[in-house]
Amino acid sequence: MQQVSEINVTPFIDVILVLLIIFMIAAPLATVDIPVDLPASTAKRQPRPDKPIFVTMKADRSLAVGETPLPRDSLASSLAAVTSGDHSRRLFVRADKTIPYGDVMALMNDLRNAGYLKIALVALDGGGSQ
Repeated sequence: MQQVSEINVTPFIDVILVLLIIFMIAAPLATVDIPVDLPASTAKRQPRPDKPIFVTMKADRSLAVGETPLPRDSLASSLAAVTSGDHSRRLFVRADKTIPYGDVMALMNDLRNAGYLKIALVALDGGGSQ
């Protein structure tokens, strides 16, 4: 007579499912909700940040600052005029999705060489169309 050497995993799966159900029930109860009545602020409201500055690279590799097209060699001077020489302003870089990554990095290097270190990349929301 030959003995069966396989392990019966059915009880193991039963235990795992019971643990899963316990954790699913206990997890929402673990959140701490302490009611706090916060005082009103007496601080003066901070002004909104300046209008964002967009640097756009179109599919034909042409550049624009805001809505104004410009040649690549005048990028630094145009940004200095728009930002009033404030190199601490954040720039938002938008690039067409057909442009290779290397070209976008070259634009970001040009911005860094012009003294602008706060650079943010702009992308579409996932699945959105604009």
